[in-house]
Amino acid sequence: MSTVAVVVHEKKVHGRDEARVREALAAAGHPDPLWYAVPKSRKARKRARRAVREGADVVFAWGGDGTVQRCVDAVAGRHVDLAIIPAGTSNLLATALGIPEDLDEAVEVGLHGRRRTLDTGTANGEHFAVVAGAGLDALLVRDADRALKARVGRLAYAYSGARNLGFDAQAVEITVDGRRAFRGRGTSVLVGNTPRAVGGLDVFESSDPGDGVLEVGVVTAEGPLQLVRTAARAVVGRARRSPFLRTTQGRRVVVRFGRPVPYELDGGDRKPARTLRVKVRPRSLTVRVPAGS
Repeated sequence: MSTVAVVVHEKKVHGRDEARVREALAAAGHPDPLWYAVPKSRKARKRARRAVREGADVVFAWGGDGTVQRCVDAVAGRHVDLAIIPAGTSNLLATALGIPEDLDEAVEVGLHGRRRTLDTGTANGEHFAVVAGAGLDALLVRDADRALKARVGRLAYAYSGARNLGFDAQAVEITVDGRRAFRGRGTSVLVGNTPRAVGGLDVFESSDPGDGVLEVGVVTAEGPLQLVRTAARAVVGRARRSPFLRTTQGRRVVVRFGRPVPYELDGGDRKPARTLRVKVRPRSLTVRVPAGS
């Protein structure tokens, strides 16, 4: 019998839902799971690592994108399965893997779903499973605050994007696998492991999270008109046809900006940095997914 742990963002979960999850786990033979409630997503990494030390075979990440990403960082490269109970606004990794938003169904997948092994990436040493983004992309995440997302859901990203349409392009140089791939001015740099990025934009339509490489994109659009045109193509899954998006792929990516810019990992903002060092970590994460996904 496996040992189950639950890392839950307590501000995103109702007490009655906690009771439902505990009952479902008990019915499946786990009456006393390791249980860690965190008040902030940034504390989830420490709790997930503790769960691994205490012998967990399956770690449930129950929360939004920040909680899931911190749990990914904790269990990647270890012989532990990650299960996800979505409780956020965009639920990037859960959506990419077809994990249902319904609480009972998500628990069932976490207990009995198929095991799927994925690549992850690391950006400045921290794992991500979906996307690392710098520049305008990170501002979109930063300004879609919790209160706004609670009121309007994913529209919060459209609102924050509109607020930042005047963001100036920055000097950027991108090296991929030791060769310079881009040098010029850009408003966003994205390194993706799945097709969809923050805000529901399909930036890398053909991306495969198990192919051993990462997709790299730089948005060169400047000004509201060009930015809106680029975003519109991404919404309908035709981002690669935009004249303002340059793409390539590789295993090691170094992004250097002319000055420190904010960046984000799987929808969680980070402090500004001038350099991002990104590497693919092939087959480093095992996630419980629906049988038919």
